[in-house]
Amino acid sequence: MESPCILVCSIDMKTGYCFGCGRTRDEIGAWTLYTSDERRGIMETLPARMETLERKPRRETRRTRMARERVSGA
Repeated sequence: MESPCILVCSIDMKTGYCFGCGRTRDEIGAWTLYTSDERRGIMETLPARMETLERKPRRETRRTRMARERVSGA
């Protein structure tokens, strides 16, 4: 199942969006209940949501590190 989660689960109290993925608490909680089309629709809105956050995750996430290692062959 496709997911935008990067294992940085912290909600911005100003916007209600997760700092890691941009989803709301309700969207995170119901993610497995959504259809593929519903998940894709939400995921299309995430880049714009992430732009509204005042701070970004400061640490490299496990998912980002694993993707980087796959690309570099490390």
